[in-house]
Amino acid sequence: MDKVLKAIADETRMNILKLLLRHNYCVRALANELNLTEATISQHLKVLREAGLLVGEKRGYFMHYTVVRPVLHELAKEIKALADIEQEACLPEKREDCPANEKQECSKKGTCSDEVKEFCHGKDHSKGE
Repeated sequence: MDKVLKAIADETRMNILKLLLRHNYCVRALANELNLTEATISQHLKVLREAGLLVGEKRGYFMHYTVVRPVLHELAKEIKALADIEQEACLPEKREDCPANEKQECSKKGTCSDEVKEFCHGKDHSKGE
């Protein structure tokens, strides 16, 4: 999914994708719609194709592009799964990845180092806030 995210992170490629979700276009039509050169559109289409987001279909002399919607649906599922991850309270005595040597002491009020406070409790709490 990294390739897909990188591909759609560009504003022009996102605009191309939006157009292609509504209609199939060839390079020339996309260039006219977006007021860009055909060479520029071709480069952006290459990135979108390599990410698996587009397929082309030859019609006469022109290649018309279609969005591979299942790829977008899969991306949406992954983003939804990320959004559904619940934040857990940091209990340094139960975490092996706690950065502090004093992790046994961290559970006692006021004994956490700033590094541990920031890691376990967030930046707002590292300053005693």
